[in-house]
Amino acid sequence: MEIASDRIFENFEKSLEEFKESIELTKQEKATKLASQVDILSQSRNGLVYLLQKIGELDRAGIFNNTVWSEPDKLIPLLVKGTLKVGHPTSSFEILSELRLLAFATGIEKSDKISQKDAQSFLEEVMVHNLEFAHQDVSEETRLAMPVRELKKAFNLFGFIVSEIDLQGVYEKLAEEIRLICAQRPIMTRKARELIRLVNERFDTSGDSETDRSVRLYINAIYAPSEGARNNASLKDYEHFLSESSVATLEREARSMGDHMNATGLVSGYHSLLLKKLVADYEDLVPVCLHLNDRGVAEWEKFHGLISTLINETVSPDNCQCIYGLARMLGKSLFSRRPVRVGLENLRKVKIHSMVEKRISKSLINKDADVTVLQYLIGGTIKVLGQHLGVGQGNNPTCQSARGISMWSQHAPAMLIDMIITVATQNDLVMRFENQDLTSNQLGKGLLDNLDHNLDVVSVVLVPHLDKIYNEMMKRSSFRGEDPHKWVNPAMYGQWVHVGFASCYDYPSNSIVDFEGFVRIFYAAFHPDHNGQRQMVYPNPVGIFLTTNKGVMVGLHAISLLRVDKNKKGEMRAYFLNPNNEGRQDWGQGIKPTVFGNGEKAGESSLPFYQFVARVYAFHYSALDVKSWLSKVPEEEIAKVEPLAKESWGKSYVWNQQTKLW
Repeated sequence: MEIASDRIFENFEKSLEEFKESIELTKQEKATKLASQVDILSQSRNGLVYLLQKIGELDRAGIFNNTVWSEPDKLIPLLVKGTLKVGHPTSSFEILSELRLLAFATGIEKSDKISQKDAQSFLEEVMVHNLEFAHQDVSEETRLAMPVRELKKAFNLFGFIVSEIDLQGVYEKLAEEIRLICAQRPIMTRKARELIRLVNERFDTSGDSETDRSVRLYINAIYAPSEGARNNASLKDYEHFLSESSVATLEREARSMGDHMNATGLVSGYHSLLLKKLVADYEDLVPVCLHLNDRGVAEWEKFHGLISTLINETVSPDNCQCIYGLARMLGKSLFSRRPVRVGLENLRKVKIHSMVEKRISKSLINKDADVTVLQYLIGGTIKVLGQHLGVGQGNNPTCQSARGISMWSQHAPAMLIDMIITVATQNDLVMRFENQDLTSNQLGKGLLDNLDHNLDVVSVVLVPHLDKIYNEMMKRSSFRGEDPHKWVNPAMYGQWVHVGFASCYDYPSNSIVDFEGFVRIFYAAFHPDHNGQRQMVYPNPVGIFLTTNKGVMVGLHAISLLRVDKNKKGEMRAYFLNPNNEGRQDWGQGIKPTVFGNGEKAGESSLPFYQFVARVYAFHYSALDVKSWLSKVPEEEIAKVEPLAKESWGKSYVWNQQTKLW
């Protein structure tokens, strides 16, 4: 570890004094100069010790004023890694922010905005999301994204934090993080696998606590999902073990593998070898290996020829996660749909366009040279079809596209396969809008500047084209005096989207109109107790105001309302897909979506109905179906919603109650 010299400390003190004495006009320039000294000090441990001692003085001098770090109680742990990856000077301010929280957590400094306990909890969550820095064991993706100097800063920071706080809280949070990520059954399992790998290597999980047992379940799901896998660590040894195993042994292996996959949503490389062995020699054990329900078993028995071909051509240790998607496809009887079977047969035979092949390859970390891009694409298609709620947008502003892929995989799977084939072979896509064809390669840029390739394979293929088409539809629908989504959503997603549309946001006046009437329509359309017990048939594309954990508006976001139902406690809840893969965000005012424990299906988030409505700004509905129910929505229900809206995102707008929506 390098040692910061006296000269470095002197330079920092000089810059700090200049910053404190600066006038408003030169404040920014002096802050940038001071950040350069922080950058130098953060290269050593004693430099960080020194900065921790100085952080209170820096804070009081206004180093965080007019920055995103100005209010420590409004910071989001999940965003720290991305900010560090941006590089200096942003990363240097981020380091100061973490040191300020560390000072609050250890009692070195006091804050009237955040308690010592909350500061400790914040740092624990930051550690959970940045274990690769704490253990100096970063992924290839991180290594490529960060210069050596910035990596060293991150290593030093998290090594220092580890030495200053109690790690037991980190371990508990890490176990919970793994459990809640996997509960959502994401298609992309990279983050979960990385967390599991790190905890397996760095923490003692051999105890008998509930946390230890929970963590071991996920560790075993990847590294030892059966007795044979535990006793034959290498894939080569395991393959040899399978060749000499009896039917009884193979059945035990299949049952254990299937149980682990079903319990965690994770698939081990061992599972791929076992499944192919069973397909070749013991077909009766395939349903056990896939942990199939009765529908899945019937599907396997009827279409085992095609399914066996897909397994043999697609499944491998590096492409093993698609086994879970295949099991889910079988359980939903998707192979009974002839268009789906034909689509998959067609997909097997395509020649992938060179540009699409490059995009897919870029999304793969440590690509297996023995697996073709087409095999990855078929595996990715199987995952999307089986896990329609596992689609995410990654670090891209493309929630609209992710929502579409999810909807199509659920309600138009054959159409989705056809779309995948078209883009994979042509690197182009045509969709129709108001009697005109929109060809993606003839359109201007969408919302994307640069695609973040940390996406599932299907999204990497489709999103660049869907994004441009969606953006073009929005442009053509602008300046009509109403929310463009009114026309875009039915055209983009399909005919199941109702043409009735309500928005509380008035574009021309930038104001909120008749929020009471807006809420009344939502209740009459979706709340079973106030609409004649009608349940939703299709997902509804809903626009929400996204807010911070303090209820401050962040922006607009696209989600899908999936269903409305009571949980076991009798509480009416809205169940929805949040395509940003972070279905547990704290939206402030006690509004905290859950992904587990309130009747959620894998991939769903949920909220009490009235809390969900308090963040909605636009939705589709059947105007004919709600007419007779509007006057029957209780006033007290509306009275619960409006204050939550006005006291959070509503502060950003003028409220106009004169215009009537109904």
